[in-house]
Parts: sequence; C-alpha cells; structure tokens
Amino acid sequence: MPAQKYNARDCEFQIEDYLNPGTWTAFRTASAGSGKGGINTFSLSHEYETTDTTTFGSDGRAESQTMQEGKGMSLEGFRLKDPSTGALDPAMALAEAQAARLGDESLCGFRFAAPGDATWEVWPEATFQLGDQGGGNNDKASWSVTVTRSGPSTTTAKS
Repeated sequence: MPAQKYNARDCEFQIEDYLNPGTWTAFRTASAGSGKGGINTFSLSHEYETTDTTTFGSDGRAESQTMQEGKGMSLEGFRLKDPSTGALDPAMALAEAQAARLGDESLCGFRFAAPGDATWEVWPEATFQLGDQGGGNNDKASWSVTVTRSGPSTTTAKS
C-alpha cells in the first residue's frame, strides 16, 4: 500500500512517571488516554548546530558540517481538571511536576507514535518546560508544554 496522510489527532504521547520508572501515562488526545482529549496540537521540531569548515581552498563557497542535532516537541490544548476533586489530568499533572524538578531529576522519559506504528519513538531522557496557560472571557483554559530530548532516541515495541 502506498504511503498515506494520517490524522494528527490520532498520534499518541506518553510521559514516564518519575516516581515509578517504566510506568507510562498517556496524554489525552482524540484516541489515547481516558476521556475526552485535552491535547489538540503538537509540533515536532529539529535543531542543528553546524561548524564552518570553509578554507581558502573552498574558492569562495561556504562549507560546513553538522556537529549537533536536537529534537523537541510542543504539546498544546485544553487544561483538564476534575471539577469535583480539583485533580489535574494525570499526564498533565506529571508534566507540571516534572517541569519543577531541577538538575539530574529534571530528566524523565517521553514517547510518541503515529497511527499504525508498531513501535514508540522513545526519548529516555527529556526535560519538560511549561508554556502559557490561560484564556479569555469565552475560552476554555489552555495548557502547553515543551519537551526537549536530552541524548539519543530509542524505540520500543508497542504493546
């Protein structure tokens, strides 16, 4: 079958519970997590650092080499909170707690997959930084987090 477009809303995102390593909690999207989704936008970014390798022998043409590659992902949507208990959605609560951790403790796992993928792309170590939250008079409260990979990616089979 030829490659096809797929729905962004069907992608899956999970955070590792830093208190229980190896336990993953899904961010609620259209088809992942429990209940109606909060995440409605994501963006995977790539960052590269190059070094200039131009010499006189380059004859006036710039030359360079990639020396470093980085990845990040932003997740945005609606802040989900239980109206009777005040508890934040489990994945959002983990991300908010993780964002407050510093030093070696600032790293925990993150993984994601597109629809139909048999494997997760895993960032065994990633940092979490909260973005803007809020809204206007006729809005639902927004929520966002940026996840930045630290070190290499791996993969693992989806179960």
